[in-house]
Amino acid sequence: MDQTIILTVVGSDRPGLTQAIADAVFAAGGNWLESHLSRLGGKYVGSVLVELPEERLEELEQAARKIDAFGIKVDIIASAKIDERSGEPLTIEIVGQDRPGIVREVTTVLAGLDINIEDFVTAVEGGAWSGVPLFRARAKLLIPAPLSTDKVRQALEEISGEVMVDFDIEPASN
Repeated sequence: MDQTIILTVVGSDRPGLTQAIADAVFAAGGNWLESHLSRLGGKYVGSVLVELPEERLEELEQAARKIDAFGIKVDIIASAKIDERSGEPLTIEIVGQDRPGIVREVTTVLAGLDINIEDFVTAVEGGAWSGVPLFRARAKLLIPAPLSTDKVRQALEEISGEVMVDFDIEPASN
């Protein structure tokens, strides 16, 4: 029977690391389903969702240990068996002057509204006109019924007059 597992990876960035992970997955008879891989703080970091036959998990673990020899740490974690998420999908973009605590403020508002963060990507970049660092975030959320997008917008905009929030309501995925 097939199972899904998550590979987490962290290590020194260099060409060929993604290929080494893909080779290990393929060698164990796995199917690469989904991934988030990037360079963060000068390191190669990410996660990969893999489906493979249960009896071949040990092969993947051995292949992962070989990748470790190349300066990257790979951990294997069982994925959740049941998707218990519920809510309406919503994507938001947030832009504002960067300052310490802005991620904490945004996530505190979302948690207070019982909103689940499905994906959260942030960056700090130079402001085009002022040169002041700008915080940018893109978040895919699941908002509980009957919470309205207006209530979410209002709560986020109360963080600061400097924060702009754009909404993109996505249809529910199957």
